[in-house]
Amino acid sequence: MSATEIATRHFSTAIADAEGAGLGPDSVFRALLGLLVAKYLESRSVADVQSELRFVADNCDPDTDFMFMRP
Repeated sequence: MSATEIATRHFSTAIADAEGAGLGPDSVFRALLGLLVAKYLESRSVADVQSELRFVADNCDPDTDFMFMRP
């Protein structure tokens, strides 16, 4: 099982649990993001975590190619 498969399984479960508790998915997204950042900061510098988050934010449009991709 890949890391993506493991994460997807747990993410889906968290969303289902939130829906069962009457919570919107955005609250789970924010909570998971906060947990991820906190965990990253245990082994990476603030600047490194910020860089990682910036990369994801800068490349989150599914209709736009990554900067390093060629047509």
